[in-house]
Amino acid sequence: MNQNSVQIPQGEEIIYVEMTVKEALALTGAKFTMNQKLETDAIKKVKQRLEDKLLHANH
Repeated sequence: MNQNSVQIPQGEEIIYVEMTVKEALALTGAKFTMNQKLETDAIKKVKQRLEDKLLHANH
């Protein structure tokens, strides 16, 4: 197996992450000088949703 290949059993399943339009824009690289936490908060939401999906899939 290729060392760069990662096997994710649920890799093709769809997940939904609820976020504001501003958070989504921040993930695309838009900068919000008045609220620099937007990107960090959006990333946390995505990571949390992935963690929830992957942990619950194993139970």
